[in-house]
Amino acid sequence: MLAIVIIYLVGLAVLGAYMFNKQKKLEMSGNGTKEFFLAGGSLGKLVALGTMLATYTGNGTVAGGGNSLTYNYGIWTGICFSIPPLLAFTFLALIAPKIRQTGAVTCAQLLEKKFVSGARLFGGIVLMLSMISIVSYQFKGLANILYATVGVPVWAGNIIGAVLITFLAFGGGLRTVAATDAMSAFLMVIGLLIGLPFLFNAVGGFGAMVDIAKETHPGELTFFGTTGSFWVWLGGYVPLFFLTIGDQNYYQRINSAKDLKTARFSLFGTGIAALCINTIVAFYAFTAKQWFGENIIASQALISTATLMPTVLGGIVLAAAGAFAVTTGDSYLLSGASNFTLDIYKHKINPNANEDQQMKVTRIFILCAGVFAFGILQLFPDVLAVQYWAYTISAAGMTPAILGALLWKKSTKWGGIISMAIGTLITISWEWQLQKATGIQTIFVALPAALIALIVVSLATQKSNKAVA
Repeated sequence: MLAIVIIYLVGLAVLGAYMFNKQKKLEMSGNGTKEFFLAGGSLGKLVALGTMLATYTGNGTVAGGGNSLTYNYGIWTGICFSIPPLLAFTFLALIAPKIRQTGAVTCAQLLEKKFVSGARLFGGIVLMLSMISIVSYQFKGLANILYATVGVPVWAGNIIGAVLITFLAFGGGLRTVAATDAMSAFLMVIGLLIGLPFLFNAVGGFGAMVDIAKETHPGELTFFGTTGSFWVWLGGYVPLFFLTIGDQNYYQRINSAKDLKTARFSLFGTGIAALCINTIVAFYAFTAKQWFGENIIASQALISTATLMPTVLGGIVLAAAGAFAVTTGDSYLLSGASNFTLDIYKHKINPNANEDQQMKVTRIFILCAGVFAFGILQLFPDVLAVQYWAYTISAAGMTPAILGALLWKKSTKWGGIISMAIGTLITISWEWQLQKATGIQTIFVALPAALIALIVVSLATQKSNKAVA
């Protein structure tokens, strides 16, 4: 197992080093930021599909998300985790022409085009923080893989994950990220597909796992599982849907595709592939729960199944799980860097910065952000908790304003700004204390409040809406 995982990680590092040299040559053309953040708008269908899929299926897929939902509540809650990406990527494919028309590198730039520069600064800060939060639990994912294969302490694995992910983002920008993503996406899909029948064979078949569940956890075989209510069940999916349709990573990849047809192909393909992957992950996690019981925790469910397979196949599954973490981590780290460089540094700190200065600042920020993400992981060791917080603050704090700027002509600058402020503040305050006190999930408070603020304030400030197209 160890050899396969090491070969994969070394392969990523070698490819990253090669793309770093290639990127440095391209930066000498004088258009470094566009090359670094959008790969010069040159991605073809397979690479665009690979990088979108790899960005979506991160450590949240392996240790949180559908994996943990299946372990904690039942198999159907994990399978239903496929619904948000299928709907979200279909929606993004429909609005892709509008996204490409903006030509924006960041979603905060998009906000400025519709609203004002203040919206761009605020949006850039919120996006940057949520991106770094998502990066943090990718480190943990790779650490769990290394612990399962060779017993590397989790704290040391976190450091290794931080170094590798930061290196890949630091090197060649989106060209490196897209290339490693495409390679990893192939490994993810093939690895999980090959491993599943061998896993079932090792445990006596999927029917045997269902029989165990009927005796020990019958509630986990029902559609809503052991969530207790429809609202708890729904709360596991709503943040992901709204995060995805407002996720800057996908907007950047839509604009980095060589044409609209390529962008739409990759979006539809990602939705279908995510449907397949999340369903397969649910079967892995369900099998792990029945076989290992309480001897493992939710985040270890998929990874633990590697011990039940032949060594080579177990190594492939673990390498695939590692691919989930690495590819999403470098994508979100790169995206957060674009917010700092373009929306904060270039926009406010040094408006006259040339391409060389911007690239230096970008790479310094990537290094600092990697350290900061590592710090977040020490404060919030629970992967699912960090994942949910990051998803919700982005979904409620940013998505309503982004969609308003793109799709609603009557949205105003004050509607957008107040919507972002309310969504963000309610998410932070509700997660801090009020969710425990009320039992109401944050997304059901923060998202409606942000949407209502956008609509009401925009309608009340139509006379000041000078920027409406």
